[in-house]
Amino acid sequence: MSGETVLVTGGSGFVGAHCILQLLEKGYRVRTTVRSLKREPDVRAMLATGSAKSTEDLAFFAADLTSDVGWKQAVTGCDYVLHVASPFPAGQPKHEDDLIVPAREGALRVMRASREAGVQRVVLTSSFAAIGYGHPPKDGVFTEKDWSDATNPKVAAYPKSKTLAERAAWDFVEKEGGVELSVVNPVGIFGPVLGADYSTSIQLVKRLIDGSMPGLPQLWFGVVDVRDVADLHLRAMVDPAAKGERFLAVSGDFMSIAEIAEAMRRRLGEAGKKIPKRVLPNWLLRVVGMFDPAIGLLVPELGKPKNGTGEKAQRLLGWSPRSREDALVASAESLAKLGLLSG
Repeated sequence: MSGETVLVTGGSGFVGAHCILQLLEKGYRVRTTVRSLKREPDVRAMLATGSAKSTEDLAFFAADLTSDVGWKQAVTGCDYVLHVASPFPAGQPKHEDDLIVPAREGALRVMRASREAGVQRVVLTSSFAAIGYGHPPKDGVFTEKDWSDATNPKVAAYPKSKTLAERAAWDFVEKEGGVELSVVNPVGIFGPVLGADYSTSIQLVKRLIDGSMPGLPQLWFGVVDVRDVADLHLRAMVDPAAKGERFLAVSGDFMSIAEIAEAMRRRLGEAGKKIPKRVLPNWLLRVVGMFDPAIGLLVPELGKPKNGTGEKAQRLLGWSPRSREDALVASAESLAKLGLLSG
């Protein structure tokens, strides 16, 4: 473990920064890619917020998912790669290829560079978006055996991009080989934010607490803490049982937004007084979604209960995630601590 070198792509992101924190804590030498080296001070500040003891063993490389430039230098000499970087919009892009192309081609760039550099294993951050979308209503739970239907015209650009990028990575390994692959498929990622660059899921918590969400959409989310997502990446990186496997990262059953709101009100007390109680009708959200891109992303999933299980990761890798409520409360408390609830 100690002394091995790991590349984390997208170190300025929510999951990437937490992966770096845990790798440094365990004694790895860490490299990370950012689109511009101007982001280095931001990332180091995020790691300081996360109580990193030292960042001496962290090196930065400039590399972009849309270009070959920089990837060879970043990967050469690495034992493992955590490919976390992927575009995640606040709303629907003007054209779906704005998301699909960098996600798919970026995954292939990283796979190709990793194979050529002799990397042992790549852990790809995919998503539940590559598992549970484009299906008819389902009574049971989604598992790693399920795939989103990217051919369904009702599937939005983001889930389509994650599905096609993950499939491209698996196809690469099957056809070309030379490097091992494991995949982590998180649901909605919550937990402690380290700076203003956090996951889209955290926007839900922010909007519930600050009163900017007038009511509760009829939507269901899986919940997982970012620290547990990072932990699962590290387990998938080194455990022989993870080779060639996908792992759905979710803590407990999915929750409706009404259940999320109730749990936060119960745990936050006075700090949660603005959290709404009224459930909004689906027709109203469809109208609002025409003007609010963040709401528009959610419209196709209104009124569709979903569920999934993280049993496989727990059974094969000994993964033990925090509770859903702890993840949600950690999001709220860190937003307040960093002064990110206003504005």
